[in-house]
Amino acid sequence: MLSRRHFLELSLLTALASCTSPGDYSGDDVERLERQKSDESAHSGKGPFGPLRFRGYHGLATLPYFRVGEDGLLHTVVDLPAVIDFHAHLGWSYFLAPTVDLQRRTARTEYLMDCDAQDPPCGLDLDVYVNANFTDGMHRSLSWQTISSLWIGSRSAATHTIPNLLAEMQAAKVGQAAILPIAINLPLSADATLQVVDGIDKAGAKERLIPFASVHPHDPNKRALLQQYAHRGVRGVKLHPEMQRFFPDENGALEIYEECGRLGLPIIFHAGRTGIEPEFMRPYALLRRYVAGIRQFPAVRFVLGHAGARDIEDAIPLAREHDNVWLELSSQGVTRIADLLDKVGARKLLYGTDWPFYPLAVALAKVLIVTENNPEARAAILGGNALELLKPSTSS
Repeated sequence: MLSRRHFLELSLLTALASCTSPGDYSGDDVERLERQKSDESAHSGKGPFGPLRFRGYHGLATLPYFRVGEDGLLHTVVDLPAVIDFHAHLGWSYFLAPTVDLQRRTARTEYLMDCDAQDPPCGLDLDVYVNANFTDGMHRSLSWQTISSLWIGSRSAATHTIPNLLAEMQAAKVGQAAILPIAINLPLSADATLQVVDGIDKAGAKERLIPFASVHPHDPNKRALLQQYAHRGVRGVKLHPEMQRFFPDENGALEIYEECGRLGLPIIFHAGRTGIEPEFMRPYALLRRYVAGIRQFPAVRFVLGHAGARDIEDAIPLAREHDNVWLELSSQGVTRIADLLDKVGARKLLYGTDWPFYPLAVALAKVLIVTENNPEARAAILGGNALELLKPSTSS
C-alpha cells in the first residue's frame, strides 16, 4: 500500500510528465550529460587549485575567509568589495500549500541541500558542480520538500524567510541579494512576484533585497503583469524553463523578452541541465533553445543562471559571441569558474548563490579562491557587474 508521501510524489510526477513534450531531445544529449558528470568526477582536485574537500559547510571555516559564529552561521573574516548575490530565493508555496510566513525568524535555516544536517556531515568538494556532493537521501529529501511546497507546505521552506536571509547576509558580508520568484502555472496559487515584493516591503528590506518578477509564458496576461510588476519596482525577471515547462524559443517566451526590452528589465534564466532534475524536464533547458531569443533581442540583457549548469560548454560561446549575455556562477566548481574567467572574462560573470539550496558562503568561497590574486576580477564578479546590469535601460 502506498504511503501518503509516495502517493503525492507519484501523482505530481505523473501529472507533470503528462504535460511535457520531448522536443528535439536526443540520445546524444543524454550521453553528453553523463559524460560531463563522469569527466568532472575524474578530474576533481586535479586542476590549478588542487583538492578542495571539506567536512560539511562548517568545514569551510578551515579556509582563511570564514569562521563559524556562535549563531551557527559562517562569518566572513576578510574585507570584501561590495557584494550582490544575483540568485537567491525565498520560501516557496504553491497550489494547496499554506503560504510561507516570510517575516518569521527561525533558529536555523534548513537548506534544501543541507550538508550539516547529516551525521556525519556530507563531504563538500568545491571542485565539482555542487549537487554532485550530495547523497541519495538528500536528493530524495529535496524531491519531497518540492512536492510538499505544492500540497501540505514544506518544513524547509518555512525557514527560507527574510530575517533568516538577512542574518546570513550580514554574517557573510553580502550587501544585497536579488530575490527571484518563479511563476508556476497552477490553479489556486498565490502571485509569486507579489509575495516577494510585498514581503520585502513589509520587512522594510528594500535597501538589501532586490525584487525580481516572474511570469509564465503561457499566461495570456503576461505583458500586463510585467507592466504591473515594473510599476511596483521589480528590477528584473526570472524564468525557469524546467519548472515552468516551456521552451525558451517558443512564442510566449519571445513575447516576454520583447516586453522586458520595452521595460528595460534584465532576464535571468535557469539555464542548462543540473543532472538531478526529472529527465522529462531536461529538454526545456538545453542551451540551443536560448539562442533565438538572445539573437532576436540584442538590447535585452540575458543572464544564464548556473552558467549553463552541466551544459556549461554550450553557454561559453553564447557569452563570448553576444554582448547581451552574462553568466551567473552558482553551483559551478572552482576549476570551471577559473576557466570561465579565462574564456569569457570577469566582466561577464556574476556571483550568485541559489540560496536557500546552500549557504551563501559556498559560492562565495569559490569566487574568493579563484580571484585570490586578482582584486579587479573579484570586485567585478562579486558586485560590480551586477550593479551595471541592474541599472535601468530602455530599448525600442
